[in-house]
Amino acid sequence: MRSFNTACTLAESDRQKSVEAGSANLQTIYWHRELPPLAATLVAEDVVEAVSGRVPGAVARRDAVWTRCHQDLMTQASQRLHQEIERLGGCYAHVLEETVDCRHDAATAESWLAGRFRYILFA
Repeated sequence: MRSFNTACTLAESDRQKSVEAGSANLQTIYWHRELPPLAATLVAEDVVEAVSGRVPGAVARRDAVWTRCHQDLMTQASQRLHQEIERLGGCYAHVLEETVDCRHDAATAESWLAGRFRYILFA
């Protein structure tokens, strides 16, 4: 497998300049219509899965419990994407597609959201 450390080193130097300038949030995950930098090189396409925390009862779409579970799911998905970027030696991930399903465990009367996120890894 080709090493992408050079491209990431450049990104890391940009990140350091950004931190020194007072802006610590250099974007590494791009959702749907957002595009990564033009200089980024496509590496691979992959999928990550994430789940939200479990809640008692049913999750009705668009209620307060759904919103809380969806926020937790998106936080978990972002963490998984950051882990994959680092593990695979990339610099950016561009999420192309997401699928969110509601899951229910009748034995415990708990529900949660499960998501599948298809993304492209860039160096």
